[in-house]
Amino acid sequence: TSDFVVKMSRDSNQKLREFLSDNNLSLLLNIINQSLYVEVISSYPRPKSQISLAAGALTGEARHDANKAKVYYGIPKEFDISSLLDIENDSEEDDDKRPKKKKPKKDSGSATKRKKVSNNPNAPPPDRVPFPEMKESDIALREGAIKEMLERTHLKSPSICFFTLFRVPKGLTCAMLSEDSTRLFLGYEDCSVHVRSISPKKLRPVKSAADLALVNKEAEDVMERIMDDKAATETRKFIGHSGPVYAISVNPEATFLLSASEDGTIRLWSLHTFTCIVCFKGHTYPVWDVKFSPRGYYFVSGSHDRTARLWTTDDIQPKRIFVGHLSDVDCVQFHPNCNYIATGSSDRSCRLWDVVTGKCVRLFTGHKAMVNCLTFSIDGRYMISGGFDKVIFIWDLRSGNVVNQLSAHFGAIYSVVLNKDGNILASGGEDYSIRLWNVKKIINKYEETINAEVTEDKPESEPEENYLIDSYMTKQTPVVNVHFTRQNLLIGVGAFTSDN
Repeated sequence: TSDFVVKMSRDSNQKLREFLSDNNLSLLLNIINQSLYVEVISSYPRPKSQISLAAGALTGEARHDANKAKVYYGIPKEFDISSLLDIENDSEEDDDKRPKKKKPKKDSGSATKRKKVSNNPNAPPPDRVPFPEMKESDIALREGAIKEMLERTHLKSPSICFFTLFRVPKGLTCAMLSEDSTRLFLGYEDCSVHVRSISPKKLRPVKSAADLALVNKEAEDVMERIMDDKAATETRKFIGHSGPVYAISVNPEATFLLSASEDGTIRLWSLHTFTCIVCFKGHTYPVWDVKFSPRGYYFVSGSHDRTARLWTTDDIQPKRIFVGHLSDVDCVQFHPNCNYIATGSSDRSCRLWDVVTGKCVRLFTGHKAMVNCLTFSIDGRYMISGGFDKVIFIWDLRSGNVVNQLSAHFGAIYSVVLNKDGNILASGGEDYSIRLWNVKKIINKYEETINAEVTEDKPESEPEENYLIDSYMTKQTPVVNVHFTRQNLLIGVGAFTSDN
């Protein structure tokens, strides 16, 4: 029932109460008992740096019992792309070692048939969250993505391609790229959404109803035949919102686009017909962020009404409403296993919600300003957040503890993303820069610390500067979004800001 949480060691708490009673400060003691929740920790007193690291939220530091619930942070073997990539790599290495023979016909089956993948004990049951059955076309796209990832580069520092937008009178509010990195999606203050093709393939709409009647529906390439090559263009513009568009998201198959706006609505657009299909109304104030789940179908939104909501593309009513933040929900993100949703808020905290129960299972405190962006590690155990306090936090979902904080930016952080290997973190922000961090080194150091015996003379962790790989500055362009392609090429997007 207390408003604020204060963690103290047993010795410190005892000495404080002895001091107040010896000096007849009963009024102050009553205020502490009524307004503070003193969580007594049975360990050594923490240094000031460690205390300030976890402080900052409106409600103070998170209580210890707030992070006791079990979290299934693992990824089921059926959807763990990283394990499938390892299997593919192992099979290729084995083929190289064997003497070359006449190659038999390739099996069209998935990579999981070649080698059995062990179950992850930290993963939830595959059917814990119901999903529609995957179509054959979706399975083919997923297998194609895995094959494309096999060609990724393994460099200490990736190559970077940056898209700078000039002469943007109405202001760029958000940007993102499709999962296959062939389309660029941009949201503007003039209520519009723009789609640009950044590959040789142009944006083709579906043919008219009269032309579709002539298409052979039994043909194997029916999806290719229904597209109108004559109407293909490099750009498309969506108009429908009555306020600035603050967030956009594309499903993994790049067939649907979501847009969130100040008008309090979320619109679902078809990337085949380039029209609005559904307008979702539920939030009572501006919607700041929206994200598709890694498998599509579900999506989550965050709003000024201090709630996050879970939706499906086939129902206009939300499936879950997540309530708990004390201020705006500014950013949302799905966990890779689709069982959890992370939210970042203006109350300077992050929360992890269980999709099935709707309960908050983790509360992360440490940011000193609004949380602006979120992402997860490839294996699902760690969460990364960036905010207006110019700091990046790495969190352990298993314990709820801070793994490390990274501070090298000189302005708000707008976007964070991990490469496909999960060892390099890229961050972009208001300070016209993209910075690369060695996440693998951070996590290895953290796991060594956990496995080692805890002693009183615990050595200090390495300085943060050692984890910064490199910094890349733009001339005068804030970095709105950073994105890694399947081959680990880093793409950045931003709008040039003139002196005038």
